[in-house]
Amino acid sequence: MIRTSVLNMARRAVLVLGLPLTLFSVWWFATAGSTDFYVPPLSTILQKFPEVWTGERLASDVVPSLVRLTTGYLLAVVIGVGLGLVVGTSRVVRDVLEPVLELFRAIPPPVLVPVIMLFAGIGDTMKVIVIVSGCVWPILLNTVEGVRAVDEVLSDTCRSYGITGPSRLWHLTLRSASPQIVTGMRQSLSIAIILMVISEMFAASNGLGFTIVQFQRTFAIPEMWSGVLLLGLLGFALSLLFRLAENRVLAWYHGLRRAQRNP
Repeated sequence: MIRTSVLNMARRAVLVLGLPLTLFSVWWFATAGSTDFYVPPLSTILQKFPEVWTGERLASDVVPSLVRLTTGYLLAVVIGVGLGLVVGTSRVVRDVLEPVLELFRAIPPPVLVPVIMLFAGIGDTMKVIVIVSGCVWPILLNTVEGVRAVDEVLSDTCRSYGITGPSRLWHLTLRSASPQIVTGMRQSLSIAIILMVISEMFAASNGLGFTIVQFQRTFAIPEMWSGVLLLGLLGFALSLLFRLAENRVLAWYHGLRRAQRNP
């Protein structure tokens, strides 16, 4: 039993880390001995990494970016799930809001940055709004579809037992829609990282996006690549954390699917 568990953990580690380690190996050998000013060796980038992203810059650039990312992402989750529940449960609201939602969904969030700057300024509020404006849509649309796909038999059962209001919303609607809600949240996480960087490239004074652009403008190429590498590692770490949270929150759902596959 213990041996099987260890083998399963080892297999998962290989699946998770195999491709990233392979890509790093290819990058290392492909750039080894490179004399191209714009494509320095990976060894040089790794040497610059601890020099650039520790100490003062960690507090002045990395932490503010993470705060903006977290704030914008959580606001998008609250707005997307809340509005999605309303739209998904009411046909009238859906018919009224659907054309407007489709209109705004079709607008690329980076295009809205100059517009948002007009009324939100160039501070953290603007950057958070930019993140929300792009992250909210996958969560909203997946929530709506999840709510609309609630099992009719379960709905009739709740009605028969007099389960209504908040109890019905929590125990039936949210539980049934949670797999699709989590799917939307996973999609929005990568969008949040992208929009965090884009928003910090406009009239910013700190943050990962701002610092990477500054390195590029001053031709500090290894430092610029170290920032790109940091963004990749950040996305990888957040993806792993999200998967751990998903496995805990949706343990019942994954267990049900395993039972259905192996009757």
